[in-house]
Amino acid sequence: MADIKQDGFKRVWFITGASRGIGALIAEAALADGNAVVATGRNAAAIVERLGESAALLPLALDVTDEAQARKAVQAAVETFGRVDVLVNNAGFGLLGAVEESADKDVRRMYDTNVFGLLNVTRAVLPAMRAKRSGHVINISSVGGYRAAAGFGVYSSTKFAVEGITEAMHAELKPLGIHATVVEPGYFRTDFLDASSLLVAPDVIGDYDETSGAVRRKAVEMNHNQPGDPQKLAAAMVTLVDAPNPPLRLALGTDTLAAIAAKNAYVTQETEAWKALSASTDFAA
Repeated sequence: MADIKQDGFKRVWFITGASRGIGALIAEAALADGNAVVATGRNAAAIVERLGESAALLPLALDVTDEAQARKAVQAAVETFGRVDVLVNNAGFGLLGAVEESADKDVRRMYDTNVFGLLNVTRAVLPAMRAKRSGHVINISSVGGYRAAAGFGVYSSTKFAVEGITEAMHAELKPLGIHATVVEPGYFRTDFLDASSLLVAPDVIGDYDETSGAVRRKAVEMNHNQPGDPQKLAAAMVTLVDAPNPPLRLALGTDTLAAIAAKNAYVTQETEAWKALSASTDFAA
């Protein structure tokens, strides 16, 4: 466990999308663990309503797609608590529909939040972490960030981007004493499948009924019946931050573990089957 700092807080967490869902639960777990929390969201009043008022809590309005607002939020965090030790890039939303069914405006809006918003906040926080040669950047991905599936192709592509960004940051930041972890939750019993977090493509193409159409129907059945316990996810995040050598990737949920194992097995089988052609493209020795 980390030593208590002179201000009495174990660490200072900066969490995006903290007004509800997993973000709010992570904020609650971090506060209960003796940390200070900078909880951000589009509506600061909603954060106070959910988390209450405390000297350990700084609620801030933040639209992650606004780079200037991200810089101001981090500046406020440093002015209030003196540092940022942990960044949790949690803000984001989903899009359910076949790739062809996904409208350009919806895809761009999702990328603005899930990818470019994450980059805005990360770029704002890293100078403070680099200055003290410590910190932990945690990017919330998904089981869909490791394995894409019908119906969630474009959403998965944003999480694939988050995985790639985090993997590169892990290499770039390690020599500076800063950790980077991508967290891959499976299906947890939150409001992710509600309209507040998931946009369902309005255009339906009949040819995809057996694939993305089946996923649309499954999502309705699964909503609020998911296997993952979000309280345990929040507790796992505290355990992750306390780890002296945190992983590059952290899968959460037995469904994610099964999906990773299945994809790894498929990639191994397919690579072996096509190895001769793959190897044939080098210049002759």
